[in-house]
Amino acid sequence: MSAPDERTLRMERIFAAPPDQVFDAWTSVETLRLWWPAGPGWDTPVAEVDLRVGGRLRLVMRDPSGEEFGGEGTYVTVDRPRRLAFSWRWDDAALGQGQQLVDVTFTGNGDGTTTVVLTNTGLSEAEEQSHREGWDASFDNLDEVLHPVRP
Repeated sequence: MSAPDERTLRMERIFAAPPDQVFDAWTSVETLRLWWPAGPGWDTPVAEVDLRVGGRLRLVMRDPSGEEFGGEGTYVTVDRPRRLAFSWRWDDAALGQGQQLVDVTFTGNGDGTTTVVLTNTGLSEAEEQSHREGWDASFDNLDEVLHPVRP
């Protein structure tokens, strides 16, 4: 049961790629490094994936000044290419103090696109907006990784 002030962030986005490709982008170390960082000029120096129920996920983003923002969790659902869920806890309590759950569904639309629905539970009211901004930026990056614009 969630705490009375706990928030759930729900986001939905359509990506121009089939579900297996979008799912794999969430679970490939190389691809996560490309889209996980939430800002221009950021990178992901640490990406560790043990893709199995009970396996560990660890990600660290680094901003252009060198400051790092990391966290880790445990996979609770791995159902390729339909659903992925993992617990999450930030290393720095200033980014989020509680245990979160990130649950992502991947639904093929029959036209080569995939609807991704992300729910991020365990957020305080103050964390909800910053997490929305972070996921929006990461989703923009993911869209670019799945379909890079070529000159």
